[in-house]
Amino acid sequence: MVISIASGKGGTGKTTIAVNLALSLNNIQLIDCDVEEPNCHLFLRPQIEKRFPVGIATPEVDESRCDYCGKCAEACQFKALAVIKGSVLRFSELCHGCGACSYICPQDAIEEKVREIGIIEIGKSGDIEFIHGILNVGEAMSVPIIRKEKGLVDRTKTVIIDASPGASCPVVMAVEGTDFCLLVTEPTPFGLNDLKIAVEMARELSVPTGVVVNCADIGDRKVWEYCTKERIPVLMEIPWDRRIAEAYSKGIPLVEKMPEYKDKFRELYDQMKALVEVGPAFSYVAK
Repeated sequence: MVISIASGKGGTGKTTIAVNLALSLNNIQLIDCDVEEPNCHLFLRPQIEKRFPVGIATPEVDESRCDYCGKCAEACQFKALAVIKGSVLRFSELCHGCGACSYICPQDAIEEKVREIGIIEIGKSGDIEFIHGILNVGEAMSVPIIRKEKGLVDRTKTVIIDASPGASCPVVMAVEGTDFCLLVTEPTPFGLNDLKIAVEMARELSVPTGVVVNCADIGDRKVWEYCTKERIPVLMEIPWDRRIAEAYSKGIPLVEKMPEYKDKFRELYDQMKALVEVGPAFSYVAK
């Protein structure tokens, strides 16, 4: 089973859930797809065994052949090319590597060359297969790295994908095609607002969802009311506990500090597995 773990906003404990779920199960592949700020490695401390670059194809213009017709700029939906007064301006950071410019150029004056935007590292943390991507500083295109990471998914294992916060393109790429999306939230107005956005994103992708409420004994009950109304199962609640916060600040996984949580994370996995097996017809009844 491939499980994506996402959140509408940052700081809800998404990575905490991903790491501790991985540490509580067997035969795990953990893929950190938060490539702008990957931090699963801070808790798992993996031994990196392999590293390779990720790039995207960007245009190089041979202006000796170019007649400055401007068709390349017209074809570019992302405004990565501009043709003005006998010159072609390239904005590589905007290029999505789609190849439309080189395909449409009537003078065959555009050649695509790969520009490195980040790296992927693969290693081990105990019995956990660990993969994470790292976007180069100053780069904006994280999706190609996430796409490469997802190409490494091993379905002979239980795969846990830690997505970035929000509901933008990188999150969509991380969640798309997974068997279940676990959404981590907090019982605050901001948590509820961004949970709603994340739920709609998952629904557009036709990925079944469940919710973990972190710091569940603060705030109000509106998250539970929303989940009941929308028939979304709340699969786990984690109370506010100073010991958890202190362990997190020291890079100590929750299940190492409080081993009793291993059973809770195993139960969380069993619930997700059961919902996937039942399929879209499952009916959620609030407690």
